[in-house]
Amino acid sequence: MAFFHPGPARQPAFNVPAVVLGLIAFLAAAHGLRMALPPAQSADIVSNYALIPARLLFAGSIWDKAVPFVSYMAIHGDWAHVGINCLWLLAFGPIVARRFGALLFLLFFLICGISAAALFLAFDWGGAEPVVGASGAISGLMAAAIRLMPARFPWVQPGEAPMAPLLSRQVLSFSAIWVVLNAVVGILGLGLVPAGQAIAWQAHLGGYCAGLLLAGLFDSVRPKAPTMNAG
Repeated sequence: MAFFHPGPARQPAFNVPAVVLGLIAFLAAAHGLRMALPPAQSADIVSNYALIPARLLFAGSIWDKAVPFVSYMAIHGDWAHVGINCLWLLAFGPIVARRFGALLFLLFFLICGISAAALFLAFDWGGAEPVVGASGAISGLMAAAIRLMPARFPWVQPGEAPMAPLLSRQVLSFSAIWVVLNAVVGILGLGLVPAGQAIAWQAHLGGYCAGLLLAGLFDSVRPKAPTMNAG
């Protein structure tokens, strides 16, 4: 009796899962629709649905307090902001989506985004500036993708290779670079941030840490590829 594992099928170079393309389209459409509104209505959307720490102190219902933890991800400052996030999503999203499947991918994305918002609040409780964008959630996808990189080798069957351990060299090295880069750019700017804007680097780190820690849990409950027996 033998266990036969068929080799991975050839995939097109730009074979992006539909759930990733759909998420990119949603983010772009959400921004486009907001930009098409009169300025006053567009500003109202930011006021009501962006993550504003100070507003959470006075929001009426539990629903009013909870919604911004999700809705802030669909709001972006400008088209450049949307474009950068969509490019990062296109770079790291497919790796995670192919491994977890569409539903778990979306749930993972949302949880990383919520974790990003939570860490930002811990650093800036009571702040009045709105936090917008999906970069915290995408940082979580990046973290999961780093742990999944061994599965991307062409001689390994998709979904079969184990994830890289949290304390592996590749995870620790990339994480150190990501933490330092976010802190330096977020605090000092270094000319990479347009005037009047700031990077919510705490949210990036919150999403990234959630992605690192939760990737293993999500991987344990994902649908497994069936094996073929030969004898």
